[in-house]
Amino acid sequence: MNTELLEIVSDYLLSSFGQTTATGLSSLLDGAISHDQVTRFLSWDDYDSKLLWRHVKKTVREIEQEDGVR
Repeated sequence: MNTELLEIVSDYLLSSFGQTTATGLSSLLDGAISHDQVTRFLSWDDYDSKLLWRHVKKTVREIEQEDGVR
């Protein structure tokens, strides 16, 4: 999995207030990543909560505390 592209796509989705598209992300990045790259990346796997948890679990465990996270 391309974790760098995953970070870029997830940041884009989390920070957007309106409709999101692969073309919109590519445009935002001045074409540094093509909309075809984004589409192929998203078509590569079934991105579900299990995959997300595997991706963020280590970070969550590092910052969690008994009463929540920092």
